[in-house]
Amino acid sequence: MHASKQRNHFFAFLLLLIISFNLKAAFAKDETANNPKTLNLSGLYFGFIPCDDCQGIKTTLALNANNSYVLLTQYAGKSDREFVEKGKFNISDNGEKLVLTPKKGGIDQQQYLIDDDMLVKLDEEGNRITKDGADRYILHRKDIVKKRDDSHGSH
Repeated sequence: MHASKQRNHFFAFLLLLIISFNLKAAFAKDETANNPKTLNLSGLYFGFIPCDDCQGIKTTLALNANNSYVLLTQYAGKSDREFVEKGKFNISDNGEKLVLTPKKGGIDQQQYLIDDDMLVKLDEEGNRITKDGADRYILHRKDIVKKRDDSHGSH
């Protein structure tokens, strides 16, 4: 059974890797030029969201250029099972919020505040979470390549 878990983790990782490569190719198209925040959203986001009855929710969110998403969650310390949700995402009219709408069988819509290379999870009403640990409701973008500081010159 251990090999089965490893195989499932490998396939989940492979899926995310394929999505990441496809994002970069599809993202080169100029379909979203009218909304710079949409243009900048495609990618992979990771976080460890607080959980009341587990150690935390390991979260991976892949946003695709065609406004589809794949959300992987695992309840750490409670289960090794990974939950996969697919659906569509939209950006609010003011361009500040990301709204995830699952295709089927998923939880209700989720909302995130768009903040540079981070997505901040919002509560059910779309407000920022303010309770203790609120700074842990963040998904960080991990597929961004930072430019090297060449201020020292090349040798």
